Amino acid sequence: MADRQTTDANRPANALSAASFSLPRSVKPLPDTAALHVCPTCESRLVYPVDWAPADQRRWRVDLRCPDCEWHGSGVYSQEIVDAFDEELDRGTEELLGDLTALSRTNMEEEVDRFVTGLRAGWILPEDF
Repeated sequence: MADRQTTDANRPANALSAASFSLPRSVKPLPDTAALHVCPTCESRLVYPVDWAPADQRRWRVDLRCPDCEWHGSGVYSQEIVDAFDEELDRGTEELLGDLTALSRTNMEEEVDRFVTGLRAGWILPEDF
């Protein structure tokens, strides 16, 4: 998680920040034993970090957001909890990439099928290229 540390000076201009959301933050942080990817309000498993920074040598301050119910929260969590969260984020990223690959392949297959149909029907001629 240390490689994801950001500060205002080196944050990209398009990076999300907790201040960019207009809804109020939760005043109640998640317990230090929580699975950070699970929303305490709606139980969505899509909670993601908006910002994070080291709190001390073995703890991180993490700002969180749920895209389903717009819950926002923050807290200071142990390295172990943040490492587990990081693993869950990596797993989710892999799942999204797998879905994107499958969707892209399906779309391409449909496009090829339409092209072949057009060729066979004479709708596409050499002079179209």
